[in-house]
Amino acid sequence: MKNLIKNILIPFSCLLFLLFLYFHIEGITDFFVQYIDAEPKIALQPISPYQKKENFLFVQSTDHFTPYSKHDLKNIFYTIVNNGWKEFTFYCPSEYTNCLNDVRNLSQDQNLLTHLNNFVHPYNGFSDVVTVISESGEITVQIHYFYTEQEIDAINKKIENIYSEIIHEDMDTVEKIKTIHDYIINHTKYDIERNNEKESNYHSYLAYGPLLEGYATCNGYTDAMALFLTYLNIPNFKIAMTPDSDVGHVWNALYLNGEWLHLDLTWDDPVSDDGKDYLQHKYFLITTSELKMADSGEVMVQEHEFKPSIYLEFKEN
Repeated sequence: MKNLIKNILIPFSCLLFLLFLYFHIEGITDFFVQYIDAEPKIALQPISPYQKKENFLFVQSTDHFTPYSKHDLKNIFYTIVNNGWKEFTFYCPSEYTNCLNDVRNLSQDQNLLTHLNNFVHPYNGFSDVVTVISESGEITVQIHYFYTEQEIDAINKKIENIYSEIIHEDMDTVEKIKTIHDYIINHTKYDIERNNEKESNYHSYLAYGPLLEGYATCNGYTDAMALFLTYLNIPNFKIAMTPDSDVGHVWNALYLNGEWLHLDLTWDDPVSDDGKDYLQHKYFLITTSELKMADSGEVMVQEHEFKPSIYLEFKEN
């Protein structure tokens, strides 16, 4: 009897299962297709308090991490750095057939990466980017940042002390910028040793150098000024020449009274042959046409050649 029931139930169960598949095959197929084709889940991390909220013409923050073009890749790399993420993984979709090759080219383009770095907060600026590319389409970006937490803490305290000491609320914005510009220059010497020997006892390539040690290269001057501009809630970024050699230069760009202006503390704190300290305002809040005029004359300056195709805010300036 048991065998009879068993012989009837098993075929009957199989028949019911086949009937179920027949009437629901489309839904089942759709489920598995969606499961297989679904984009891998991207793990988002806490965002740095130093993330810049404003977007720029050349590059913008994004919350879409599946790229379909070079522009998407550029924005993803920028967002990773701007968000202060030390490591982030995203994926190339099958539709973007040249994605892996474009990632390789971007990750090896040091000029482009340097310019992307100029649009983020100094504390989110990187010293190195390592990109691990899998043939399966997985891209892992690892960021090594310039500033340590200890340096950031010391610099922030110094900025607050300087600000409370030299800035008065009855000053207008230009007066505040000028007072900070003059303070940094009057308390800083250009680090000739690092410039010539590529080594120094000072952190002159960071804001730590001018603000806590009294020495800076153009990077240090620019980072220090950028931190104060951000403290004043003034939109700003760093702007760099695109050199044909290892020689480079960087200075500040800021948005004030409806226009983008240049500000170069390095060239307003010239290295003199007589050893005296000089303070100038030749490169203080000037337009691009004024910058070109300042670079002309008896001594031609060629360190302010920049690409308007990158620093688009100055395209019509």
